[in-house]
Formats: sequence, C-alpha cells, structure tokens
Amino acid sequence: MEYVTLNNGVEMPILGFGVFQIPKEETKECVLNALKVGYRAIDTAQSYFNESEVGDAISECGIPREELFITTKIWIDNYGYDNCKKSVEESLKKLKTEYIDLVLIHQPFGDYYEAYRALEDLYEEGKIKAIGVSNFYPDRLSDICLFERKVIPAVNQVEVNPLNAQFEAQENMKKYGVHMEAWAPFGEGKNGLFTNETLVKIGNQYNKTPAQVMLRWLIQRGVIIACKTTHLERMEENFNIFNFKLNGEDMEQIKALNTNNSLFFSHQDPQWVEWFDKMINERRKVK
Repeated sequence: MEYVTLNNGVEMPILGFGVFQIPKEETKECVLNALKVGYRAIDTAQSYFNESEVGDAISECGIPREELFITTKIWIDNYGYDNCKKSVEESLKKLKTEYIDLVLIHQPFGDYYEAYRALEDLYEEGKIKAIGVSNFYPDRLSDICLFERKVIPAVNQVEVNPLNAQFEAQENMKKYGVHMEAWAPFGEGKNGLFTNETLVKIGNQYNKTPAQVMLRWLIQRGVIIACKTTHLERMEENFNIFNFKLNGEDMEQIKALNTNNSLFFSHQDPQWVEWFDKMINERRKVK
C-alpha cells in the first residue's frame, strides 16, 4: 500500500474501499473481505446508512485500530454547529471507535460553514484526525479555504475518472494544500469505460484490466481513491495495482479521454439539488 501525507501530517492510504450503495445487510461482510485483501482505508457516510455495519467490521476484524483509516461524511440535515457535533458523536458510536480519521462535509449546500466550524473544534479535541469537504467545486473550495482559515481542508472528495479528469480542480486544490480524492473512479462503467479501446490497449501492455489502468492513472496523479465493489475478486483486482507503472505516453493517452463533464450530475443545477433532497428523504424512510 502507498500512502499520502495530508496537510496536517496525517498519513492516509492512497487506495481505499468505499461502501456507497452497499446494502446494510452486505456491508459488514464486504468490509471484512476488503480488509482481508489488504485495504486499510474504509470510506462511509451518514447518508449511506451503513456506518453501524462498518463499525461491526472494524470491531471484529482483529486489525489494530491505528492501522485503519476510517472516513465518514456529514449529511446536509446535520449541518449547523450543534447538529454537526451531535451527529459526529452518533457516528463515533455507530463506528464503534474513539476517533474518526477523516470527516468530510458531504455536499456544498445548506449551513456547511457552521458544520465545518464544528469539525474544526472536534479536530482540536482529538475526536477527528483530519477534516475536509466533498463535492466542492473550485469556487466553493477557494471560498472555504480563504474565508475559513482556522483549518484548511485536508481532502476534497470529488468525481474523478478518465472522462471527467478534474485537472484544473486538482491544480486549485494543490494551491491550498488540499488532496484530491476520487469517488466513482470507474465512472460506474458509464460510456463504455470498462471496454474503452484506449484503456484496453494500455492494459494489454501490462497484463492489466481497464479498471486497474484507471486506478493506476489516478495514483500516478497523486489522487486518493475510494472504490467500491461487493465482489471479492474485484476487490483483489482493484488492490493489485502497485506492481506496474504507466509511462508518459500512457498518461497522455488517458488524459486525451477527458471531456470535462460529469457522468452523473451537476451540483450547480437547481434540479439536481432538489433530486439530492428527494433521494435522501426517500432512503431515510426505509433505512
């Protein structure tokens, strides 16, 4: 495993296992399998409704807590100073841990400024080892870095894949010392990414799959990764990316695939903001 050093000196595995959209009843087993494969970073969120199952896996895996790196995220309806602090305490209980390695503001909506201030205080209290944001576009990230100077975000987790490479956003993050983390590194296979001719050709040179090529491309850009699968063989495949290196020509060919467009949604589109609210409210009714 390779590690990156965050802007506060904390070391974070560059490759992690994400549990977004994994059903509660499958989460514990998936996390335990991922840990057996060798993953040491687990990425969850309050809005995934499976923090407790992640906590069960953490407590039962037999791996010393200090060897694990656990990330969760604060959801919009837990924003505001007091609500955020309360929600972190609840996440600590669900995750069955005395501290959380990284806590992110999940979406750039609502009263995230006060929520971020709560995270700063929890960070100073030692209950959180690092804080950051998620889905913050360059303007929102610059805003919080420039006007919320107490603690600069350590991480900004955003959509990054070959079709939405986020090169300009990464340069903006570097300016403030913020590490980019990728969600949907495979773009969920949209637009034929798993069979893309360029990725297949590059992979054949190294006896690797297009998925492995995509992950390696991110690592060589210094991008932290949170990737999800429920299949053990895919966990192993995704983890087996530290024994080869793409050359400069490979990197340029993948760079040329970039469209600068999201494969999912725009946080700047009011209709998608409304969709977020509706989706989470519907999921909360059946959690």
